[in-house]
Amino acid sequence: MHATEIPAMAPARPAKRRIRKIRYFAYGPNMNVKQMRERCTHPEVVGPARLPNHALAFYGYTWLWDSGMETVVPAPGRDLWGVVYELGPTDADSLDAWQDIRLNGTGSYFHSPATVLAPDGTAIEAVLYKKDMLGEPKLPSREFLEYILRGAREHGLPEAYITELAAAPCAQASYPVPRKRSEDREAIRTTSCPDCSSLLDENGKLKETSLSNQDEAASPKQ
Repeated sequence: MHATEIPAMAPARPAKRRIRKIRYFAYGPNMNVKQMRERCTHPEVVGPARLPNHALAFYGYTWLWDSGMETVVPAPGRDLWGVVYELGPTDADSLDAWQDIRLNGTGSYFHSPATVLAPDGTAIEAVLYKKDMLGEPKLPSREFLEYILRGAREHGLPEAYITELAAAPCAQASYPVPRKRSEDREAIRTTSCPDCSSLLDENGKLKETSLSNQDEAASPKQ
């Protein structure tokens, strides 16, 4: 009797690792899809959403727009409208670099978890950027506010919110805006490092060759 030959089994394929995506709530200039596509490779729009009991405010200074910088502040009874994006890990790191998020917490913004509500009331767990140190409020430039409004209109945010936002106090920029950052930003946008730690120096700060950290600098000389 001949022994029955048992065919060799094909090696099992390794299970595909599912990439965890991040839900990001944009309420300022990042509502503009064009800007997000310049800063991220594959940003996916989930849709409009609102953050209850919060409002848009402006603090600090950005030389890009000669303007106060956007942030979110508590405001009982009010709604902060914005747009939810879904980002992969590399795009999330790229956006962090653009927003001056630092591992040692000394950047212009920090991550803040938030539960936002879609127009149908569905709760979405997301992350938003929030300024750490506020100081005195500063008016946004008219051009910066209009850019934020453009993103709000692009996604069809409620007309009442757009009207309220358009009526916010602002000031004319004192020079042509927006100014452009260093072309080194492109290197950050296309990097595939897992945590962008290569963009940081030994103190956890973004290297000068990667970012020109001037957003919190004093206003330009006239």
